[in-house]
Amino acid sequence: MSKIKNNSPVLFFYNNSKKWLAKISKKESLHTHIGVIKHSDAIGKEYGSRLITNKDKYVYLLEPTMYDYVMKIQHGTQIVYPKDLGYIIARAGIGDGQKIVEIGTGSGSLTSFVANIVKPRGHVYTFDVDENFMKIAEKNIKKAGVSKYVTQHNLDLKTAKTMPLEEMDAALIDLGDPWIVIPKVRQMLKGSGCVFAICPTMNQLEKLTIALVENEFTDIESTEHILRTIEAREGKTRHSFQGIGHTTYLCFARKAFFERESRQLTEKTPKKIIKKPASKTTVKISKKISKKPS
Repeated sequence: MSKIKNNSPVLFFYNNSKKWLAKISKKESLHTHIGVIKHSDAIGKEYGSRLITNKDKYVYLLEPTMYDYVMKIQHGTQIVYPKDLGYIIARAGIGDGQKIVEIGTGSGSLTSFVANIVKPRGHVYTFDVDENFMKIAEKNIKKAGVSKYVTQHNLDLKTAKTMPLEEMDAALIDLGDPWIVIPKVRQMLKGSGCVFAICPTMNQLEKLTIALVENEFTDIESTEHILRTIEAREGKTRHSFQGIGHTTYLCFARKAFFERESRQLTEKTPKKIIKKPASKTTVKISKKISKKPS
């Protein structure tokens, strides 16, 4: 039986639109429109239990998942939503023990989600240039409990002369101009390593795809993922009137070797002309002709 203690993370769940993520502290109370929720009342209870507020409303004490951390994350930038996160993990085959490079930490939602997948033997190396965003991301990563599996770098890989990493399993790019770093990403990836780029617009997809082909990537795929929730109730089930529309486009590719250099070298090398020796008949004829007077 998993019981809630002081400092335990808890999701106070009232309904799908009203839920609060907190770390339990004996002296803390949560003041909401459904009443006051005392943290101390949750201590000693099993996850899944419920509390009654001073307004006779009840909330369930749920153990937070990574989905909850992502959705309740402090936003410094636009986050990557779970509907996109799941496809990134599945398509790139990200798993325990892998080494991931992320360019553009943002608020740390993608960082936290991926770190939770590659732990305990894997690691995420994330790069950003904005120190303010990095501080927000650091707090979010810590809150999600995956700081041990993340290393943050304040470095602009666009202008870096040497790459700090090599033989990475996958690269995740969340920049306004992802095509700029594709040559750098190629240097850091292992053969057949995956790259995923977050692109809010189709214009970005076009420029990115051109760069991927130029830098010898294959299996290029661009997708958009739309999630629609259903209000399932007896006798009146229908589509939800609320939902998340377009969030981003995703572009996937894998590092390959087109062998362009070897082909170009072959084309530039002049072919040797091999002269065939004259046949015996030809030699005899030439001799006879040479004996004729002019």
